Amino acid sequence: MKIALIGYGRMGKEIEKVALSRGHENVLTIDIHNLDEFIEENLSKADVAIVFTVPESAVTSFSICFESKIPVVSGTTGWLDKWDKVVEKCNENDTAFFYASNFSLGVNIFFEINKVLSKLMQPFDQYKPKMTEVHHTRKLDAPSGTAISLAEDIIQENNRIKKWVKESAKDDTELEIESVREGDVPGIHTIKYDSPVDFVEITHSAKSREGFALGAVLAAEFITGKKGVFSMKDLMKFE
Repeated sequence: MKIALIGYGRMGKEIEKVALSRGHENVLTIDIHNLDEFIEENLSKADVAIVFTVPESAVTSFSICFESKIPVVSGTTGWLDKWDKVVEKCNENDTAFFYASNFSLGVNIFFEINKVLSKLMQPFDQYKPKMTEVHHTRKLDAPSGTAISLAEDIIQENNRIKKWVKESAKDDTELEIESVREGDVPGIHTIKYDSPVDFVEITHSAKSREGFALGAVLAAEFITGKKGVFSMKDLMKFE
């Protein structure tokens, strides 16, 4: 498989390493130093583009790839208010888009556990949920895309919770998300249901970026030759 890497920060470099270890070829690398090379002529050499850019340039990057008929895999967060526009652009160009707020296989298993736990907790209003997410100091968005996905799943499964909020919840209908930025932490997400007598807590902690990179490369392998919009549920065959 021939890959175009759009964005060559820490994640881009990790994805390249994993891709090469799985026998793939990196035929194009784009970062802020060579944006003039981000054109159809160069993209056409690739089977798939993996996009990990800053949120501000994500939608433009997707559009350039779609218009070049190149399927896109992306884990960039912070642009989802333009989701419908991106899906429309993908479909207009008869190509494919694979998006995940987090490509870690472990995190996606954690998503499923979170939904089950939220549903189990619904009848027991003495347990108050709270979420904490910890990431490295270079992470731009807060809460993280993963935290937002977890929160939306909790809201869907537990009708006592109406919305998520950053930092301080005003009442029991709000899910508080605390965001911590420190050191070089790849990502820790903790959901705690606290009661006056005990608490139930689940945590996913990433040891490195390798797990995220592997998931992105697996997604690229999965999407090649397909059309439409896909997620980790498709890759991991979750119902």
